Amino acid sequence: MDLEKHPAAPAASPAELRASDADRDRIARILSDAFAEGRLTAEEHSERLDTMYAVKTVGELEQLVRDLPAGQGGLPHGAAGGPAGAGQPAPYGPAGAGYSESVVAVCSSSARRGRWRPGPRTRAVAVMGDVAIDLTEAVFEQQLTEINVTVVMGNVEILVPENVTLRGFGNGVLGNFEIRGESRGETDPQAPVVVVRGFALLGNIEARPKRGARLVDLANRLRKRTDG
Repeated sequence: MDLEKHPAAPAASPAELRASDADRDRIARILSDAFAEGRLTAEEHSERLDTMYAVKTVGELEQLVRDLPAGQGGLPHGAAGGPAGAGQPAPYGPAGAGYSESVVAVCSSSARRGRWRPGPRTRAVAVMGDVAIDLTEAVFEQQLTEINVTVVMGNVEILVPENVTLRGFGNGVLGNFEIRGESRGETDPQAPVVVVRGFALLGNIEARPKRGARLVDLANRLRKRTDG
């Protein structure tokens, strides 16, 4: 029997922790506020937003806002050892608190459309069924909205306004995962960001902008939110 004591592996530093949904939502808000204040150009905002979804750790996220006033407080509240700086804004809504809504279709069809308030995280499941999620008339109460999709021999279609930033991460096995309209020129950096994550097995997931549907008064709404 080996009775020799081995030193415990050192704990990861706060900056090395994997980034959570709440961490990304906080960074997205800082970037949007900086754009509204004229601290970032539209191109800079779009580039940093793309990088935000690619990096994996809290420290990498922090590098994106180091030169912005709200990013001077260090690690976000909730990271081990991270300070809750007074200058750090909280995410819009209960980001990272689990799914706020589920849209499920099993051998049937289900839809969510009209003037509704999507939460930070929505789950869509289609098993031999069809799900339609229409965000063109939705009232967004957070900067970052994430939709997690699972499809087995079914279909899920997601529609967003033309000027919303749409991003997608997923794949299909004998199926299709398609995100359209990711062109920076067609989106508005002040608009909410919709991220679709999904997996399709013998099914289809499609997210795209709806032609002619736009969110309006984005600059005025964001300015009020920043001043408040």
